[in-house]
Amino acid sequence: MSDAYEAAGVSLTSGAETIARISAAVKSTHDERVVSGIGGFGGVFDLASLAGIDDPLMVASTDGVGTKTKLTAAMDLWEGAGGDIVNHGINDVLVQGAVPLFFLDTVAAQRLDPEIVGRIVDGMAEACRASNCILLGGETAEMPGVFTDGAVDIAGTMVGAVSRSKLLPKAGIEAGHVLIGVASSGLHTNGYSLARKVVGDTPLTAPLPGGNGESIGAALCATHRSYHGVLASVIEQDLLMAMAHITGGGMQDNLPRVLPEHVGAVVDVSAWQRPALFDWLIQGAELGIEDAHQIFNCGIGMVLIVAADDVASVQASIDEATWIIGETVAYDGSSARVQLVNI
Repeated sequence: MSDAYEAAGVSLTSGAETIARISAAVKSTHDERVVSGIGGFGGVFDLASLAGIDDPLMVASTDGVGTKTKLTAAMDLWEGAGGDIVNHGINDVLVQGAVPLFFLDTVAAQRLDPEIVGRIVDGMAEACRASNCILLGGETAEMPGVFTDGAVDIAGTMVGAVSRSKLLPKAGIEAGHVLIGVASSGLHTNGYSLARKVVGDTPLTAPLPGGNGESIGAALCATHRSYHGVLASVIEQDLLMAMAHITGGGMQDNLPRVLPEHVGAVVDVSAWQRPALFDWLIQGAELGIEDAHQIFNCGIGMVLIVAADDVASVQASIDEATWIIGETVAYDGSSARVQLVNI
């Protein structure tokens, strides 16, 4: 039967080799919270580990790396793609105040390369260990006729937990709350279809114009950062009203996701220095600034919404540069929900 399956484009041998290659990385994230992990029909996580969270709520988010993997393949930076998907999931549950518990992944291709899948999972495991998160299980799939040769799709689901009393966003967000921006590490996992069009035939090894000596390819493939560590203190101190992860849709689409219907926001795009990568992309795509901020994060990967009296405490609790980038305003539906100024 394996010969027949092989003739149809699916290799049972490569599937077995892939499982053997990734087992050590997956198990490196396991501890006493894992009852049953890799090799079973489903991973089993011990909910007794949530005993320290009062009235716990589960938070789950699913996403994918998208077409960034085309550049990842060209630059041979597969470990970063594994970090991309885990950190994206961590940030999506973090904005609801949750700590990450476990992650489930899917890696699919026309033909699985056990070493490439192994390197992707190595990156996932490293990102999980950095946030005390379990890589509980996943799926590898060969799908001939669905994917083009060499294409790889990477997706996954992050599950976290938060005490009901600490769930974000909080009630009570009104006009006059302050927006604090935290830096991104690059494009993260959004805007790559346009970015690849801008790259065109430009060598990925060419220096990034205006950059710090890094290549265009390295800048584009920078791993999506996790905000778990840098924001742990302010979350623990209960200083935030809300957080917005600036992903697909940019400022204009992501800030409203955490605001009450009667509240909008004004964002001063001159409040931070836009990294050279974004200026290069904006110029190459001939984008207006408002369009740029709806496609790319433009250097701000997380926005914190904070009461004015807590701004100094929040900024002092974050061990890196942050910027006051705007404020919340009353919204009556007569204008854009998020207004960009000083563009």
